[in-house]
Amino acid sequence: MRADLLVDNVVLEFPLYHGNSRSLKKTVFTSVTGRMAADERSRVVVQALRDISFHLTAGDRLGLVGRNGAGKSSLLRCLAGIYEPQGGRVRIQGSLNALLDPNLGMNMELTGRENIMLRGLYHGLGRAAIRRLADDVAEFADLGDFIDLPVRIFSSGMVVRLGFALATAIRPQVLLMDEWFLAGDANFMEKARSRLEDMVRGAEILVLSTHMPSVIEQWCSRVIWLDQGRIRADGTPADVLGQYIETPET
Repeated sequence: MRADLLVDNVVLEFPLYHGNSRSLKKTVFTSVTGRMAADERSRVVVQALRDISFHLTAGDRLGLVGRNGAGKSSLLRCLAGIYEPQGGRVRIQGSLNALLDPNLGMNMELTGRENIMLRGLYHGLGRAAIRRLADDVAEFADLGDFIDLPVRIFSSGMVVRLGFALATAIRPQVLLMDEWFLAGDANFMEKARSRLEDMVRGAEILVLSTHMPSVIEQWCSRVIWLDQGRIRADGTPADVLGQYIETPET
């Protein structure tokens, strides 16, 4: 089955449960360009994403750009199934992996090896495949005997190494990645670059959020510029990055 990703009129809102004061309501309903509104239950909500639509097929490499708070990470989390949109739909065909946070999906009370086994079971791997997965992750993370100790006693650098090795060990058809995933020890990330680039090349569909135009130019064939939760531009990297970089922050 070939990979396919459809986002159709997606709306994502976060309610402000303590936002019922008269002054806040006045701000909500008199604001023209803001992202606050009221839902059907008269709750004040922040509109994180508004009417987002696009379609990706095998071979597409999509970069998401926008200022802080534009909705890039919220969109990635909708695609990953972490957030459920209030409107519209997300449909994904093919295996999915989301590189959003090195700690994502890890149980800090379990050992490193137990976390590897759980990840393998989640992806439907058999015993032999899980053993190979454990060997690969343990070798790359280079944790030594710590791999059999609870993750909660790991240093932050060790957690990053385990999380990165685990997240990049299983190759998906659809790869979602936030640039925050690239944060970590400089020496380790230099070692990890070829592993990550190999994973990116192997994915049928890539969706990448970043503030770095050079990464977009290297890895992406299409760019969506998000602005206040809406799509402001959608096109080639040259066209969209040119508009985005030249537009001053407001």
